[in-house]
Amino acid sequence: MVDETLPPSRADPVIAKLDSPEFFSLFTSELNILVNLFQKYDYELRIAGGAVRDILMNKYPKDLDFATTATPDQMKEMFEKEEIRILNVKGEKHGTITARINDKENFEVTTLRIDNITDGRHAEVEFTKDWKLDACRRDLTINSMFLDFNGKLYDYFYGYDDLKNKKVIFVGNVNTRICEDYLRILRYFRFYGKIMDSPDQHDEATIKAIKDNVNGLQLISGERIWSEWYKILTGKFALELTLKMLECGCGKYMGLPENPNIENFQIVCRRASSNDVALKPISMIVPMLKDEQEVMDVHGRLKLSNADRDLALFLVRYRECTHIPCERPLKPYQQLVFTQQTNRYDVYREYVKEILKYQGAMELLDEFEKWVIPKFPINGIMLKDLVPHPKMIGKVITELKKIWINDDFKNTNSELIDHVPCIINRLNNKITQ
Repeated sequence: MVDETLPPSRADPVIAKLDSPEFFSLFTSELNILVNLFQKYDYELRIAGGAVRDILMNKYPKDLDFATTATPDQMKEMFEKEEIRILNVKGEKHGTITARINDKENFEVTTLRIDNITDGRHAEVEFTKDWKLDACRRDLTINSMFLDFNGKLYDYFYGYDDLKNKKVIFVGNVNTRICEDYLRILRYFRFYGKIMDSPDQHDEATIKAIKDNVNGLQLISGERIWSEWYKILTGKFALELTLKMLECGCGKYMGLPENPNIENFQIVCRRASSNDVALKPISMIVPMLKDEQEVMDVHGRLKLSNADRDLALFLVRYRECTHIPCERPLKPYQQLVFTQQTNRYDVYREYVKEILKYQGAMELLDEFEKWVIPKFPINGIMLKDLVPHPKMIGKVITELKKIWINDDFKNTNSELIDHVPCIINRLNNKITQ
């Protein structure tokens, strides 16, 4: 859908010629093969989107996207003639072909296109040879530039000016751009964190458009929402941008409860910042949640990884450890690790380190990191003849570990075994109750 309200474009889009180290770093032997191939068949090829923005910000781009005047069929024919391996065609209907060169480097190349019909996430596309029309369909001006392999920068909608002036602006009409793909709401906040120097310089018209269209986020998959939010939480102004997103009404579409604990979120994030520690993104969300059910609600919406889900559940269960009176403050944390199976020690060590960062317990964190997990003097074979049911052995070992921790790891194996009858009675009483 080409927007008739697009801003004026430059009469001559070529505004600079780059010769920076970041630009020249792109030229691997594989990329040279790709560039020469497109030249040989007389198709234009340029670098597109985020890589151009990164180079202009004196950053070495991690990912390269390419745009071309060649159609997918023309690219496939060209690659097949030159015996270049084509990895997949899943993006072909949207114009993307992935080529693997020298069995070493993959290149995603997309045909210039116009988005004719959109449903708020996906579009029916029409291929074009007009670079300006392709730039029209992109979200932000800073993402709508192209760079050729002679270093010429093509900027139709003043994206370079916006980048220099620290402005995050949609191409053309902001409502139109958002309604084409509601994920652009979160992309706006992510790129704000990338280029801005202050957390509170949002364009009022942009924020109003986001608020007016925020219900479109219900059309976006949880995985895509979490992918964007994750990047926001690991970037600049994570706290402020998340608060702004909540102010705009994004929270319920990200799986958060109706009344998230904003105060606790601010306390935990600011405390981590003052201690100069980086919490994991999922750990930054947990302060807004009151219990395990709310964690599972977030998981249900965002489709978290098992690791993120399990860490969130762990934090909710044990974040109040500091409120347990104890003559040895480290003991509750040692117990959280030591009562697990041996092959889970490393996982739970990381969980405990995260909870100490979450709590701001930096002295305990230093002490915990120095703690060497001792070798437990009891194993299942020793208990085989003492425990009536094999399935009970694991529970008995857990209880014996607690006893050992309470005695500062001083009990001998014979002293521990003396506790087994009492433990069995206690466990049997729990079963009968």
